[in-house]
Amino acid sequence: MKKSLLRKYARLAVVTGAAIQKNQPVILYAAVDQSEFALLVVEEAYKAGASKVRVEWLSQPLTKLHFRHQSLKILSKIDTWVEEREKLFCKELPATIHILSEDPDGLKGINKVKLQKVRQNQYKVMKKYRDESDNKYQWNLIAVPSKQWAKKVFPGERTSVAVSKLWDAILKTVYITEDNDPIEEWNKHNKAFAEKCAFLNSKKFDYLHYKSKNGTDFKCWLIPQAKWLGGGEKTLGGVYFNPNMPTEEVFVSPMKGRCEGRLVSTKPLSYLGQLIENFYIDFKDGRAVAWDAEKGKDTLEKIITSDESASMLGELALVPEKSPISELGILFYNTLFDENASCHVALGAGFTNTIEGYENLTLDECHDLGINDSMVHVDFMIGAPDLQITGYKDGKATTVFKDGNWAF
Repeated sequence: MKKSLLRKYARLAVVTGAAIQKNQPVILYAAVDQSEFALLVVEEAYKAGASKVRVEWLSQPLTKLHFRHQSLKILSKIDTWVEEREKLFCKELPATIHILSEDPDGLKGINKVKLQKVRQNQYKVMKKYRDESDNKYQWNLIAVPSKQWAKKVFPGERTSVAVSKLWDAILKTVYITEDNDPIEEWNKHNKAFAEKCAFLNSKKFDYLHYKSKNGTDFKCWLIPQAKWLGGGEKTLGGVYFNPNMPTEEVFVSPMKGRCEGRLVSTKPLSYLGQLIENFYIDFKDGRAVAWDAEKGKDTLEKIITSDESASMLGELALVPEKSPISELGILFYNTLFDENASCHVALGAGFTNTIEGYENLTLDECHDLGINDSMVHVDFMIGAPDLQITGYKDGKATTVFKDGNWAF
């Protein structure tokens, strides 16, 4: 891949994605085999005025070794220095950039019960720090191909060819070409999101009804004070940033505990390096009450039972079939991409910033209004070529999606 394109990508993530401010600290999360691109991001961060950049190196093979050899007690323990680091995070509010490159099967064989218990135990300690920093800092997700991920997406190709093809696809999804200015392209992209959100917010729907021939037949109620968002967002301090690159979704957090019916997945879900395929979930009185999957049912169950609220929904997201990522016709086995090629919902935590005037409310007040609170937030895809979505307000119907695409 040409260095000029990679530098454009790094700059886009820093300037438009994380919107790094002068003298702001930065944390970069990257796999150990992505050091070359990580260096470009660090360099661009300093050019943007970052006061300091810390790189957190990640490794799936190391994670598997730790889980194989360490006890549940040791894995679950949050050391004092880690808590002190989180306290510093809440004070300094660094911008964060996450480079995703994981092998979709990279944690295959790991002890799932142990993994779930570790996450539950660590969450109890870390939640207060996450709540304290919520909506106060910029964050950004981007992706870079690894050999394993590329071979999963393009299994019939030589590794070098697969990596090249995945690079080409990724750069298309974030609007980077040799002769354009991707920052300007993202400005246009955000303007289009604002128009869609304005229409949906004007309707003030009571609930949405999803229906597809694949078996999806589902109703979900909305929070009266909720607003639809898409593209860029603002921190409580007023900094405009783009958390997901790519993104094609317009989303809202629904009323926790108020949904009924069946949702059928239309794409595999890669969760912590484990695949869940061809599954459905039935909801009653706002909670998942039954589910099945051709592959990964036990992993799906671990998600739904992660905590008391993981069985409820935290997000509804609308993505048309005629979106750039969908039209690539590629199954990425990565939620950042696959969720932006398909309508999706999320089990678990909702977003407080989808409440109108949330900046004047406490976290507890947002949850009292209907925002779900959970240790997990797991998106799964339900979009289909025949998906119909109808919004209802005081009994009056408005078609939102027709045959998998926007109806307005």
